[in-house]
Parts: sequence; C-alpha cells; structure tokens
Amino acid sequence: MHALPARRVTQRVNVGLVPLGSDAPIVVQAMTNTDTADARATAAQVESLAVAGAELVRITVNSHEAAAQVATIRELLDRRNIHVPLVGDFHFNGHRLLAAYPQCAEALAKYRINPGNVGKGARRDEQFCQMIEVACRYDKPVRIGVNWGSLDPDLLARMMDANAILTTPLAADTVMREALVVSALENAQRAMDVGLPPDHIVLSAKVSHVQDLIAVYRTLAARCDFPLHLGLTEAGMGSKGIVASTAALAVLLQEGIGDTLRISLTPDPGGERNREVQVAQQIMQTMGLRAFTPQVVACPGCGRTTSVFFQAMAQQIEAFLTTQMPRWRDRYPGVERMHVAVMGCVVNGPGESRLADIGVSLPGAGEHPSAPVYIDGKRTLTLKGPDIAQDFIRLLEAYVDTRYGPHPTEYSRLEQLLDTPPFNTGRLIASTTGAQPCITPTV
Repeated sequence: MHALPARRVTQRVNVGLVPLGSDAPIVVQAMTNTDTADARATAAQVESLAVAGAELVRITVNSHEAAAQVATIRELLDRRNIHVPLVGDFHFNGHRLLAAYPQCAEALAKYRINPGNVGKGARRDEQFCQMIEVACRYDKPVRIGVNWGSLDPDLLARMMDANAILTTPLAADTVMREALVVSALENAQRAMDVGLPPDHIVLSAKVSHVQDLIAVYRTLAARCDFPLHLGLTEAGMGSKGIVASTAALAVLLQEGIGDTLRISLTPDPGGERNREVQVAQQIMQTMGLRAFTPQVVACPGCGRTTSVFFQAMAQQIEAFLTTQMPRWRDRYPGVERMHVAVMGCVVNGPGESRLADIGVSLPGAGEHPSAPVYIDGKRTLTLKGPDIAQDFIRLLEAYVDTRYGPHPTEYSRLEQLLDTPPFNTGRLIASTTGAQPCITPTV
C-alpha cells in the first residue's frame, strides 16, 4: 500500500458536526443553484447533494426573501434526517441580511464572506467587521473567500503602484497572485482583531487558471495554518471543467494542501448538480486519499472486444453501485473500499478479476461464450446465457452482504446463492449446507 502524502498542519475548525483541518478527512462541499427563496426546491436539492455525498452544502443568501427562508430550509432538512451543515454565501448586502434575520444567522453552520464584495472604500472594512461580529455572536466559523474576479481594487492598486517603482518590477499576474494572498491574510487578521477565534477561520483564494491556482495556494499554505478550501472557480462545462479541476487540485492535494474542496462545474442544461460531488469524490478516491464508493475496473476495449456488451455491463454495474451506496453506506461499513472488475476478454480479464474483490471476465471476440467469476482472488464459478449482467449483480449483492454485513454467518447469503440455479451449475466446487464460505466475512 502506498504512503499517503503528509497533510499540511492546520488548526481545526468545526462546521456544525463536520471537522475541517489536517486532523480530519478532506471534506467534499457542493453548492445549490436553486433560488433560496424557494425553500422546498432548495431543501430538495440540498438533500440530493447530501445523499450523493456532499458533506457541506453552500446556499446563496442574496436577498431578504432568501434570508427569510434559510431557517425553514434547515427545518425541512432536519425533518427528513438530512443534517448536512449549511453554509451561507454572502455578497454585497450580507451585513444587512445577517442583522435583519437572526434566525438565518443562527440556522447557518458557516458564513462565506468575499471581502472584495462587501463594500467600497472605508465602508468595506466596516461592513466586513459587522458580518464578523454576527459570526462571533452566534459562534459561527467563517470562510474568508477572496476571488480573482472580485479582488479588492484598492489593495490591488496599492500593490501595483508599489511594484511599479521597483528597479525590476514583477509581472502583473505575479502581483495579482500576491494580492490574493495578502487579501486573504489581511482579512483573516482583521476578523481576529474583531474577536473571531483563529479556529473559526477558513481561507480560500480562487482563480480560474490551473497554474495560477497552484501558485496562489502554495504561497497561502506557507504563510498560515488556517484550513484551506480548494476550488478552481468557473472551471467550465463537461470534460474541460473536470480535467482542469483535477489537474489543479491533484497537484495541491498531493502536496498535502487542502482541507475542503468543491468542483465548480457548469452543469448541462437540466443536468444533475450532483456531478460536482461525484467528481470531487473520484479525485480523492483515485488518489487514495479517501474512499466513497466501490470502484469498478473495466478495460478500454480493443479489437478483441468487438461486442459492446462488456461496456454496457460495466456502466450498469457502476450505476448499480452508485444507486446502492446511500443505503449501503451505514449498513455495510467498509464497502466503499470494495473493488469490482468487469473485463472484456481473456488477455487481462482473468488477472484483473482475480485482483479485484469480485470480478467477471467476459468473453471477447472468438472466445468461448462463458464468463468466469472470481471472488476474493479465486475462480469460483462460470456464468453463461443472456442474463450474465443480472446474475453478476445478484452475486455482487450477496457478496456485499456476506463480507461487509453486521452478522456474518458460516453459511452466508453468498453460499446460499451459489447453491441455487443458475449458479450451482457453473460452480467449480460444489457446496453443501454448513460448508465453509468461499470468502472470509469482514467482522
């Protein structure tokens, strides 16, 4: 097993019951795109994101109508046993909304404040401090989130002027990156001066280009011990947004930088908001940092796999696992680390299936029309006929119940299934009641 990268040491910040920082798992965050004034629609989307695996959900609080509904949204979620912490996203008028709606200030588990969008000139500091005072009053943590597109113009102008008189001025983008870091740190200090404890502060400094993001967060990480929220802002749509976010965040995570993250994907029209949660989970699971859902190993296909059956089956198995995880997560501890192989021919099929917890090697072009199944490294049976996919899913369900279930028995659900048609006809070693199970349950 490969050693995980050492995490940058940070303070611990508690967001409701979710801890952030180097002594806690890296947390997946998501954000709604509903009108927060529509409490039922927003609560429904928060629930969907939470079921998908979001551990923090941010909602926009941009109007009196939205602020008035935040407590209702919290109540609707609690009634459905959805206890994911809510983060309020404030810009421009946040100081007024938090003061006018104390029930909103209380219901939120964290505030996100962009210091570049809280006012102009002298009013900027005053209104920022008003929001911090509310956070102190209700004992709420704050993410101070600076952003490339809304950087404090006075700070940037001051730093650009100072750079211009240097004998060898720095490039403009270098000064902008430094301004992001300075803005985050200066506002963190300002918040502490008002009375917000250091263990109530999370920082972020988001940009939209990969190399800039890496440079900014490396600098920010070296100058403070606050937890950092990662994200490539306006990452984009589809594969572009996924690739860009992965390229940036994987570098930082490998260096131990980052305590919470969000993948800011632009969804397709009518597309699922949950996609950003799945991508965040996949980045961390692929890197071995956390496990969220069983992984499916499938070959890419070649001239040996002229049939598309194995591709369709791999998709079917992955969709089945994703659908089952909300139910399995609490019932079968450890199932998220399971590996499943769905392979398309004899070249790598048997080997990859043997290395997985449970795997099937489907016949390629010209191969005998049978599909050997491997369970815990042993070839256990062979599936045939038109229902291989459904038969394998039945085996997979029985395997999960036997290995990860709370009450493993000698004659397990998997053994029972293997003793029934069609599995018993393809089984390599016959079993009788009371025989030793073909896998060792996880206790």
